[in-house]
Amino acid sequence: MVKQQNIQQNLPAVSSGAGTVKSWLWKQTQPFVPPWIVTGLVGVAGGGANFAWDGSPWAGIGLTLGSVALTAVTWTAGARSGRQLRLHSAITVASASAWTTAAAVSGPFSGPLGNLYLMGGGILALSWNIRRVLVAGGLVETSGTSDKGLMEKVGLARTLLKNVKVEPNKVTAAYELPAGELTNGDLGKARDRLASALDVPTTAIRIEHDPDSARRGRIVIVPEDMLKDPTIWPGPYAPGESVAEPLRIGVYDDGSDLLLPLLAAIHILVMGMTGSGKTEGALDLLLELLTRKDVVVWLADAAKAGQDFQPLVPALDWAALDTPSAAAMVASVQTVIPARTAWLRDHGYRAWEPAAAERQTDRKHSCRKDGKACGCEGIAYLLAWFEEAAKLLRELGDDVFTGIAQEARSAGVTLVVSMQRASGYQLSTDTRASLPAAMCFGVKGDDASFALPEEVLDAGADPAAWGNKRKGYVYLASAGVDEDLHATPARTYWTGPSGEYERMAEYVVTQFETIRAAIDAVTADAATKVAGKFFTDRRARALGEAPAQAPAAIPTAEQDDDQEHELVDAEDADVDPTAEIPPAGTNTALPPASKPGPEEARELLDELVRMLAGMGPGTVAVKDLGPYLEQLGRDRSWVSKEMKRLAEEGRLAPTADAGVYRLVPVLAGV
Repeated sequence: MVKQQNIQQNLPAVSSGAGTVKSWLWKQTQPFVPPWIVTGLVGVAGGGANFAWDGSPWAGIGLTLGSVALTAVTWTAGARSGRQLRLHSAITVASASAWTTAAAVSGPFSGPLGNLYLMGGGILALSWNIRRVLVAGGLVETSGTSDKGLMEKVGLARTLLKNVKVEPNKVTAAYELPAGELTNGDLGKARDRLASALDVPTTAIRIEHDPDSARRGRIVIVPEDMLKDPTIWPGPYAPGESVAEPLRIGVYDDGSDLLLPLLAAIHILVMGMTGSGKTEGALDLLLELLTRKDVVVWLADAAKAGQDFQPLVPALDWAALDTPSAAAMVASVQTVIPARTAWLRDHGYRAWEPAAAERQTDRKHSCRKDGKACGCEGIAYLLAWFEEAAKLLRELGDDVFTGIAQEARSAGVTLVVSMQRASGYQLSTDTRASLPAAMCFGVKGDDASFALPEEVLDAGADPAAWGNKRKGYVYLASAGVDEDLHATPARTYWTGPSGEYERMAEYVVTQFETIRAAIDAVTADAATKVAGKFFTDRRARALGEAPAQAPAAIPTAEQDDDQEHELVDAEDADVDPTAEIPPAGTNTALPPASKPGPEEARELLDELVRMLAGMGPGTVAVKDLGPYLEQLGRDRSWVSKEMKRLAEEGRLAPTADAGVYRLVPVLAGV
């Protein structure tokens, strides 16, 4: 009963049919009444003036001069309006003032004045009614008038503004540039002047080009910055759902959600100067990802050792917080791509989709040749995030991500590269071209061109206007996002003051622990083959725990004896260590150069690696050290084992190719 009463209270009041009709008629006719009221007032004014000044020549002179002055004022005041409106207004004022003057001197009904009033007043009033209809339909004034004021002032004379729509803190107007004289590019160049004329910031004006025309589009003006006050992260957008659902990471300047469709974005470049809010944006994305059921997150942050991400580390499958681990992650991502692609191919998927993360019970996605459901475990979506990637690019080469970005699309792998400045000196042009989506925070100068497409910048995107003074302000340009929103300012959520972010992270880590996907066997096996202990001991490394090691076995007497024999070189096996050393003859030849011992050989190999690394980033393979085997006094198998040891110690970085290691200048001398 109470519920029904509440529903009834929320319903609109019901009025009688007669009352509804009257209200509707008045609402429809109300906009057309003012011209007729003015016409009636002009008639009353003419009659009143005649009563006061009938036959007075001085009154006629004064009213004539007043009519001319009033018409001139109307014409002058309409300079900022459209030409048609200006002319229409001036004609109306001139006609009404002239009739009032004549009526005052001669009388409103003398001669033709009465008929002129009825016919002329009705025609003028009706013309304003017609104009009202055309304006409402977007066909005149705001739909086809040349703005000789504002647009001419900014060098865009004869530009037509149409369908002007005024909303709270937002003005939208379609534009049409003169054919053959101006293009959409010219309007983009005039955006700064337009902002100056309107006295608003340049980021308040956005130009949306019509893709089917070179001279038409839409101007959007948002005079007040509605993003000044940050919005606290409101919680997960789609908890427990698939990563195929968009990720909510902030708000646009009109209050709508800033949504990132991850699967459509494919790979993402996150760019912004120090203090611009990149980390806040990263936290927003990670908080969303870690509440989804079919995605695994790998995060590499060798620059700051995961300083900002520590509360979320327990929920990450792999957190590589030093350069060797990060390099191993790069190699692992390269290796898992073909393994995952093969699994998807064998199970009938052209690309990753949410169904691929589930147990394969559909015969259409079976790897069995008899056509029966295979029941294989699925593979989760993989997101590999490289924070402050410039450090890795300097040490591993500027094209280290190129292969991943070009090959990972169909494997269900997203690459996120976050850095302050994606210039050609740090990120190769091939890699940048393979990162189709961009989140651009505040930057310096023209750096936005490294992240945002040219058409987005032409439409008004200007992250340089923010710098690091507008933390969290961002432009998102991605497939799956309405193109009109690419140049629309947005702001990522704020994770709150000290202690609030930790509380949010704890909530996500604990509450969604049973929902998050575990790493699948296909991805884990491929990563283990190339990264070894960097992957198998990844959690212990990230959490600062010592990896579990098997206890050392106590050698037997026979094993000790064998180990002693292993310390003797083959050429010295027949030498009796207890025999007396014979006296040296006067012409005894010098013995050949002695073979370096194990420790000395290791030191020589270390020095050789340091020398190669000092020449800059690159790779080294076991076969490349062939010319140095004689100097080391060892064979290739020994060198292979030692290089594997150096990789496990972090002094070399593994790659996707067996026996090939990446030189790391910073670590080579450790």
